[in-house]
Amino acid sequence: MMQINMRALADSIQEWIKETVSRASMAGVVVGLSGGLDSAVSAALCAEALGKENVLGLILPCGSMQSDTDDGVRIAVHLGIKYRIIDLSPVLISFTSELDNRSVLNMANIKSRLRMTMLYAYSSGRLVLGTSNYSEILVGYWTKWGDGAADLLPIGRLYKDEVCEIAAVLGLPQWVIDRVPSAGLWPGQSDEEEIGVSYQDIKAYFQGGNISLISAAKIEKMVSSTEHKRNPIVYFNARKWMEDNG
Repeated sequence: MMQINMRALADSIQEWIKETVSRASMAGVVVGLSGGLDSAVSAALCAEALGKENVLGLILPCGSMQSDTDDGVRIAVHLGIKYRIIDLSPVLISFTSELDNRSVLNMANIKSRLRMTMLYAYSSGRLVLGTSNYSEILVGYWTKWGDGAADLLPIGRLYKDEVCEIAAVLGLPQWVIDRVPSAGLWPGQSDEEEIGVSYQDIKAYFQGGNISLISAAKIEKMVSSTEHKRNPIVYFNARKWMEDNG
């Protein structure tokens, strides 16, 4: 198997970040820091590319566990970037007070969309940094108009294991590399548990590796049911209809 120089890859991503921010005539980026690996790597890449003074981290507890907030602060301090803690829990309570559907999935999507709203509220002069990885994008493990709504996605074509390798190259703390990927929905919750397959299986499925039939079927179903997330908004082409029927 071809060996990839991860330092060279990180350097290329950082050059792309510089170009993307410059083309948008922006000064920097704003990123939501969850305390997890993906947001840490995304923020670290931008801090190196743009200068830490041009990266603003927002830590946005929203009915979250205190440990997630603490880990977000630890990452911001490690990177030396500016950060703010904004508790969205009161907004969540108010927003959902009349809501009939309080399922785990619906509540998770609402939290993600509230956080993205706040990120864009702080985006004046900045691009909103997306933190989704390729593994999650491919199977639709993200919220439409939530964490899926961003201006640039530096790790959006990196599988989860590759994000871990980039983290090591960037000198991120071992605790964040080893941290169990989790959306923090409840104590002990993990992303792989929620997805139903491992990140290793997802990569194997799309790269033609060995994978069980059960896992392959689960992934195929997820890809099919979330295709709308990866496609542009559909619309009726009224202009063409008028040309054809005028």
